[in-house]
Amino acid sequence: MKRSLALTLAGLLLAACTPAQQDELARDAAKQSVRPVLAERLPGVAVEPAVDCVIDNASAKELLALAADSVTGPTASTVEIVGNIITRPDTVTCLASDGLPTLLGI
Repeated sequence: MKRSLALTLAGLLLAACTPAQQDELARDAAKQSVRPVLAERLPGVAVEPAVDCVIDNASAKELLALAADSVTGPTASTVEIVGNIITRPDTVTCLASDGLPTLLGI
């Protein structure tokens, strides 16, 4: 029930914006639910570059679901979506090139 309400609310908020604004709002909201998941799943990895890698490699449907999860807090669905995204080759490449150098202070 909470999830469907959050999705409806997110959809209504996004409908009032231009497409570029919709994308930016969804990405910003999605980052709020991704941060705690990555902090737990990837200890020691710089969170912000890793969040950007996940968001950049998420589909529009995944971004909307993650944005909705920012209203209710991370859920099992959030963890599943983030887990799927971080295993994709493009995300792994991004994490290796953006996350690892930040962790090592390069």
